[in-house]
Amino acid sequence: MRNIVMKRRAVALLGAGVLALAACGSGTGTGASDAGGATPDAAETTASDRTEVGALTPRIVLAYEGGVVTLDSEDGAVLDDTALEGYVRLNPAGDGRHVAVSASDAITMYDTGLLAQGHGDHFHYYVQDPALTDLSVEAPHPGHVVPHDGRTALFADGTGAITIIDPSALADGELDVLEETATDDAHHGVAVPLSDGGLLTTQGTEDARSTVQVLDADGNVTAQTDDCPGVHGEAAAQPTESGDVISLGCENGSVIYRDGEFHKVAIEGDYQRSGNQKGTEDSPIVLADHKVEADPEGGIERPTEIALIDTRDATQQIVDLGSPYWFRSLDRGPNGEALVLTYDGELNILDPETGEILHEVPVTGEWTEPDEWQEAGPMLAVADGTAFVVDPAAQTLAMVDVASGEVYRELELPVVPHEIQVTTGTASGEYEVVSEGHDHDEHEGEEGSEEEHDHAEEEAHDHGASDDGGDHEDHDH
Repeated sequence: MRNIVMKRRAVALLGAGVLALAACGSGTGTGASDAGGATPDAAETTASDRTEVGALTPRIVLAYEGGVVTLDSEDGAVLDDTALEGYVRLNPAGDGRHVAVSASDAITMYDTGLLAQGHGDHFHYYVQDPALTDLSVEAPHPGHVVPHDGRTALFADGTGAITIIDPSALADGELDVLEETATDDAHHGVAVPLSDGGLLTTQGTEDARSTVQVLDADGNVTAQTDDCPGVHGEAAAQPTESGDVISLGCENGSVIYRDGEFHKVAIEGDYQRSGNQKGTEDSPIVLADHKVEADPEGGIERPTEIALIDTRDATQQIVDLGSPYWFRSLDRGPNGEALVLTYDGELNILDPETGEILHEVPVTGEWTEPDEWQEAGPMLAVADGTAFVVDPAAQTLAMVDVASGEVYRELELPVVPHEIQVTTGTASGEYEVVSEGHDHDEHEGEEGSEEEHDHAEEEAHDHGASDDGGDHEDHDH
């Protein structure tokens, strides 16, 4: 009897636009493990509007002035349009299905209606209508939302409150709050759940912030640095044997938490800000913006250089792209590729280790960063091996296969969006199935992608410290 480990990654089928996650035939294997975070019992408590399908199509969630709209990525069909008051921000919730919607003084979960259900040595896939749920966390001046290692941290800038939830419970209609804590003072901060049950968090005030702490599961401080002025932006990189690796932006060079300690990235000069970062746990390299003007003319620096931060030795490589970009320009590809959308309308796809530009893909018209970060501007999100690139001026979205650099689909948008998230039904887009005593061939299981925050992560950013961690504005708001 032998174990067969099959790692499946979702693939963007050029011209088809669906996840290559076709449901398998019945198998005899046991011990299924969903690395993407699908909820084990979610499909068994079938909702009245839920339908089983043979494959999942990514869903595109767009925030615009007045609400949130969800599109089918295959044909651009509007699946839901929910009206919301106030400025709306979007972040990955951490399960690949829900999006954390920040509006007014709350963070509310939005269900995009995709579900991958592990069943023995294969998966079943379900869709239902997207909808805003009643699962909400009070968060005055809602800030960063960071999924990491099966937990998601929600930060309220107005109070310093940190709420940590289990995103896998969202599929059951539950908001499972694992922990509630707070920083010493309210500030524009961030918290990152760690794999050992601890927490990385910033400390500061409305006037200044320069401290990052790591707390163990009992709340004791195990590591701290005060050498991170203006701390902003976070990203998780490839972990070491000792555990998590987290990079954070400062105004005097980034700082990296690795092997239980903080390590400072050396810079030239006195000022260097990388307040927006994108990472992936498959790569030790973090993609970050690279700003060197402490007092830029007009209040906005328009850098043409990006930083590739090597978390293994706390060094960075600077790459000049020859055209400016802004905080919504950064993301990561399925194999760690560094993606940067520049003013000349090109999506630059780089090798993160060498800084070599692999592809320069025309995707938008020429553009410049708006004067206010809340205004709509070109942006991107990566899921299922595809970069989803929005051109608000043209009200279009281009889908780019990251591996080949080819644009394979364009959609017209019903709104002028200012934020984007794309969901696939699983947190990473990857599946690991362990089957004993059963040789079960992969079903169209070639290499594909992962979703984030980042980060996001998106950022996470706002990539993933999810895979899309740090996808937040480079402005204090």
